[in-house]
Amino acid sequence: MGSDSEAERSQQKEKEKEKKRMLALAPIAKPLAGKKLGKRALKLVRRAAEDKCLKRGVKEVVKSIRRGHKGLCVIAGNISPIDVITHVPILCEESDIPYVYVPSKEDLANAGATKRPTCCVLVLTKPTKGELSAEKQDKLKAEYDQVVNDISELTSSLF
Repeated sequence: MGSDSEAERSQQKEKEKEKKRMLALAPIAKPLAGKKLGKRALKLVRRAAEDKCLKRGVKEVVKSIRRGHKGLCVIAGNISPIDVITHVPILCEESDIPYVYVPSKEDLANAGATKRPTCCVLVLTKPTKGELSAEKQDKLKAEYDQVVNDISELTSSLF
């Protein structure tokens, strides 16, 4: 009997956490990835971090975009103050770089192999230094293409 109520309580706590996360979201966090796309995007970030194809933080991301690097920008939706990241989507749109918001900066940091919460990351298709094996490059590119296609579907349904 006790296990049923414990399971219900844990589900209730998860729902409350999810509500708090959604309340902490910035009003400009659009397009926001759903659960499935969010997991896929964070998985891509994790793979890119392993392959050293990732730029972390606003400063590095902005510098890479201005230098002409192409990739996928993943931005956390619960940043405070929001002024820190308001220019990033504009830069991405000017450079034709797809971007998507995920609900939590902590989840983004965990996926990006960082201990500190991260505002945004830029997933590159090729590492800035060195080379990847052809197999790893193909896997990364396939995941990247799938996430970008999902994001383009999401944005076309929004606008």
